[in-house]
Amino acid sequence: MSTSQVEKFTDEVEIPEGVTITQKKHMLTFEGPLGKTFKSFRSIPVNVEIVENKVLLKTIEQKKRDYAILHTARSIIRNICEGLIKGYTIKMKVVFAHFPITVKVEGKEILIENFQGERAPRKTRIVGNTKVSPKGEDVILTGEVWTDVTQTAANIELKTKVKNKDHRVFLDGIYIFEKKKGIEK
Repeated sequence: MSTSQVEKFTDEVEIPEGVTITQKKHMLTFEGPLGKTFKSFRSIPVNVEIVENKVLLKTIEQKKRDYAILHTARSIIRNICEGLIKGYTIKMKVVFAHFPITVKVEGKEILIENFQGERAPRKTRIVGNTKVSPKGEDVILTGEVWTDVTQTAANIELKTKVKNKDHRVFLDGIYIFEKKKGIEK
């Protein structure tokens, strides 16, 4: 392999100002103005090393698959750093035709009540440190870790999926209508 091919399997991520990253074996701890979070790289086949103000990433093997995994690890680290500085917001809209749907938050659970006239509320969990605030017909999710915020939104959408009916007619549910960087109050 030539040196240009070997260089292709290494990458580095600049640590932004205001964020500190510490490493303990495969676990990275990120601290920033908006909070603190962890990410394990045990299941990702990439060697991670912190040198001065950079995170150095190197693949274990030199295959095409490893090249893709390297860039996935790089984007995970970038997204966490960006989230600890700015944060993320997802807005969801409650849509119903006949039975008014209400959304409540109890601890680490979201209760979706009166979905299609059901008596028992549908429950889904909040992932990570995501904050959920229902405001009228909107549900606003905010947090510093992109994967946690989007997974919480996906859990809500999946709990309000219409089954055994024509999905073109029965449009009730809670749907994402806006994703953006920055935490909205």
